[in-house]
Amino acid sequence: IKAANLARLKRIEGQVRGLHRMVEGDRYCADILAQLSAVHEALRGVGRELMRNHLRHCLAHAQQTDPDAAEEMYDELVELMY
Repeated sequence: IKAANLARLKRIEGQVRGLHRMVEGDRYCADILAQLSAVHEALRGVGRELMRNHLRHCLAHAQQTDPDAAEEMYDELVELMY
C-alpha cells in the first residue's frame, strides 16, 4: 500500500511540475485548469486509499483492542471528512 501511494505521489509531483511549466509558459488558462483538475482528482485518489487503509487496519485494531480509542478514532474520522 505504501509503495503504491508513493508511486502515485511521484506521478502527482510530476503533474505539479508540469503545471508550473504551463503557467511559466503562459499556456491557455483552460488547459491549465484541466491539468489542475487532474491533479486534484489524483490527490483525492491518494486520500481515498489512505482512508481505506486507516479504516481497514487502524480503526479495526482499535475496535478489537480498545473501545475508548475506537471512539476517539470515530471523532477523528468525522473531523477529517468535514
